[in-house]
Amino acid sequence: MMKPGTKPKTVCVIDDDDAVRDSLQALLGGSGADVSTFPDARSFLETYQPENISCALIDVRMPGIDGIELLELLVKRGNLPPILIITGHGEVKMAVQALKIGAFDFIEKPFEPDALIERVNAAIRWGETNSAEKQKISEAKAQLAPLTPREMDVLKYLLAGLSNKAIAAKIDLSPRTIEVHRAHIMEKTKAESLSHLVRLCLLAGLEPDEQPPSA
Repeated sequence: MMKPGTKPKTVCVIDDDDAVRDSLQALLGGSGADVSTFPDARSFLETYQPENISCALIDVRMPGIDGIELLELLVKRGNLPPILIITGHGEVKMAVQALKIGAFDFIEKPFEPDALIERVNAAIRWGETNSAEKQKISEAKAQLAPLTPREMDVLKYLLAGLSNKAIAAKIDLSPRTIEVHRAHIMEKTKAESLSHLVRLCLLAGLEPDEQPPSA
């Protein structure tokens, strides 16, 4: 069940079947979720704000923009919330396609209430973890952003394990100048140690390179 006393972001249900929308709103709302329903993809897209969505349940078969097409549109927009695709019996091929595109999971009609709530909660937990990780990555990139191109060159050599003397030889500077660059790198990134700096770079996607770039 969803945690009592907490108000999650909105769970969105996009399905052209009135009975399904009403059923899911009652079921998920009764478990503590704030639920919004939409009869088609276009009405959902008109108010779409991924940062306010904890999970979205999308029917795979809808008139106009179907569930797969809607999923593809959301992926292109980026910052995708956890998506559960609603499929009918025997629509495994479409479910697999949805997973490949970026859906978190799929659920088959008819729904078993407890199983459905568990999948929605699992999607929400995954989204929260993923969002926290994205925030860490964004913060790491922001900490590296103030570095100059030359400081980035020195940093990449540092990640490759080169000494100040070796880096100086690589980019034709004095070891003392490399020391100054290193000090600036530590100051600008607010890294407390070399190991902290390395972890920061890994989070930002700047990995050590055994063959450092030439100056």
